[in-house]
Amino acid sequence: MNISGEMIIGHQILRGSAGVARAYNPASKQDLEPDFGLATPADLARACELADAAVEPYRALPLEFRARFLETIAQRILDLGPLLIERAGQESGLPAARLEGERGRTVNQLRLFAKVVRDGHFLGATLDSALPERTPPRSDLRMRKIPLGAVAVFGASNFPLAFSVAGGDTASALAAGCPVVVKAHNAHLGTSELVGKAVLQAALECGMPEGVFSLLIGEGNQIGGDLVSHPAIRAVGFTGSRGGGLALAQIAAKRKEPIPVYAEMSSINPVYLLPGALEAGGAKLAGAFVDSLTMGVGQFCTNPGLVIGLAGPQLDAFRDAAAAALQLKPAGTMLTAGIHQAYDNAIGKRTGVSGVQLVANGSQEGPGCAARAALYQCDAATFLANPALEEEIFGPVSLLIACRNEDEILAVTRHLEGQLTATVHAVETDHALAGALLPLLERKVGRILFNGFPTGVEVSYAMVHGGPFPATSDARSTSVGATAIERFLRPVCYQDVPAGLLPEALKDGNPLGIVRLVDGEVKLA
Repeated sequence: MNISGEMIIGHQILRGSAGVARAYNPASKQDLEPDFGLATPADLARACELADAAVEPYRALPLEFRARFLETIAQRILDLGPLLIERAGQESGLPAARLEGERGRTVNQLRLFAKVVRDGHFLGATLDSALPERTPPRSDLRMRKIPLGAVAVFGASNFPLAFSVAGGDTASALAAGCPVVVKAHNAHLGTSELVGKAVLQAALECGMPEGVFSLLIGEGNQIGGDLVSHPAIRAVGFTGSRGGGLALAQIAAKRKEPIPVYAEMSSINPVYLLPGALEAGGAKLAGAFVDSLTMGVGQFCTNPGLVIGLAGPQLDAFRDAAAAALQLKPAGTMLTAGIHQAYDNAIGKRTGVSGVQLVANGSQEGPGCAARAALYQCDAATFLANPALEEEIFGPVSLLIACRNEDEILAVTRHLEGQLTATVHAVETDHALAGALLPLLERKVGRILFNGFPTGVEVSYAMVHGGPFPATSDARSTSVGATAIERFLRPVCYQDVPAGLLPEALKDGNPLGIVRLVDGEVKLA
C-alpha cells in the first residue's frame, strides 16, 4: 500500500484542496514525502453529514456485525506489516520494538471491544415488570443504552497507533454503535493514512454504511474547532495537552446543543516511597524509577513526574542511586520539534525556581530532537508555595519532594491536582501510612498502584485511564479498558411499549441471549 497524501470521507479516498502539509522526521529534522492535501470546510461538512446519516443504519446492525467489523479492522492493520512500523518510526522517532508493541495493543483493544459488543452487557438491559395490582400501579418499564451519535476523535502525538486513528477512542465509539470522524495528528500523517485505509477496507468488506468512518487532515486549530462545532457531532474523544483539551471543551460547551468532551490532558503521577520500602530496597527502586521515567523519552501520560518521601538517609540514598542511574541514560529523540522545544523551555524555567536543586541529568544530547532526562529536588514547603512545580512537563523529568514528616506527605497529597495515577511503594510496616494515604488518593486519581510504576496501561475490563481534572475533563470516564464504551452511550427507558416494537435487547425471552437485570435480579442468558 502506497502513501499518497490522501484522506477518507465515507467510502471515498480523496485529496484535500485547502493546501498541503508534510510529516516530519524528528530524528533527522527533515520533512517526509508525500504532500498531504488538507481538508476544506466542505470536506469536513461532508464527513460529518455522512457520519450523521450512518448513525441509524449502523446502530441497527446486529451486534455480531459490529463485532466482526472491529475484528476485521484489527486484521487489516496487521496486514499492513512492516510498512506501518517503518512509517510510524520515521514520523515519531520511536523504535520498532515499541511500535510493534503499540500495534499489538491497538489490535488487542479492537478485539477486546469486539468481545464487549458480543456479550451485550454494555447495553445495560434492565426490565421492571408491570405491577397493575399495586397502589399506585407500576407500568412495564424497560431500559437499554443506545449510542450518542457521531463522535469526533483527535489523534494523539505520543501514540501514533494506540491513541490515534484506530486507537481506543475510535474502537470504543465504534463498539458503542457510533460513527467516527477522526482528525489525524499532523505528526503522523503517513501512519494515519495507512491505518485509515485499513479501516476503510474493513468497512467495505463488512458492508458497513458509508460514513461510519472518515479521516480528515488539517493544520492549525481551525479544523478541530469546526469539527467539534458541527451539529452532527455528539461527543469528542481527545488525548493531548491541557490547553488543547480545554479549548475543545469550551467550544463544545458554547454550542447551541452542548456535547461531552472526553479529554485526557495532563498528569504528573506521584510516586510515594514509604520508609519501610526504601529500607528494604531503595537502590532497586531507584533503578526501576529511572527506567520508568525515561521510557519512551518520558512521553507517556503516566510518566512518574513526582516522587514523595520522608527526608533522611534512606531517601538520600535513593536520590543518589537514581542520579547514578540517570546519568547513564542516553538522550532520546522526542516526538516532534514542538514537543522538544516545549521541553527545553520548561526545563529552563524549572532550573530557575528558588529552592529547587538539579540532582542529575542524563547523558549529553544527541542529534535531532533529542532530550536529556533530568531529576530535581525540593522540600515540601517549596512545592506547596510554587504552583508551577505541579505543572506537567511532557518529557523525562521528575521532581523529588523531601517531606519532614508524615503530616507533610499528607499535606502535599491534599494539595495535588487530579492525576491519572498514584503509586505507593510500601511494605507491611508502612501500611498505617499507606492506609492514611489511600482515601486521599481515591479522591485525586483514577488508578492507584502498589509496588510498581505507572508507565504501562493494560487494556482490560478493570483498567481506569482517567482521573479528576486536569487529568481528564470528566473524572467519571476512562479512555482505556472495556468501560471506555460508556462514554458514548446514553440510557433510554421504554414504558408500556408494545412487545412487537421493543428492541431485541428488551424483548421477553431474551432473544439476544445477554445478561439482563430483571425485577432487580441478574438473569443469565
